[in-house]
Amino acid sequence: MDQVFGVEVHDEDGLLRVAVRGEVDMATAPQLRESLYDAVDRSAGPVIVDLLAVTFIDSTALGVLIGALERSKARDAELRVVLNEARLVKIFEITGLTELFPLFPSIAEAVAR
Repeated sequence: MDQVFGVEVHDEDGLLRVAVRGEVDMATAPQLRESLYDAVDRSAGPVIVDLLAVTFIDSTALGVLIGALERSKARDAELRVVLNEARLVKIFEITGLTELFPLFPSIAEAVAR
């Protein structure tokens, strides 16, 4: 599995999707923060955070997601997280983040909501 970090923002018919891949940790979290905040700031609707290709996530990265969520709420927007790796979903469950973030198992389901 490719563990090299990367983040890309895709504009799909006005819906912004932030696609993240690899390990998201203290070293890569600033790049994720920049991309997420930029997407939230320029989005007219919900922002899809695509974590399907993420192989590892640490507490720094979770903090970035929480910051992006707060930023989106201040703009009356929504952050939708796409995640289906059981090991990573468990991290969201253990930390209580499933109470804050709507989690979706696929991009299609996040878009359809």
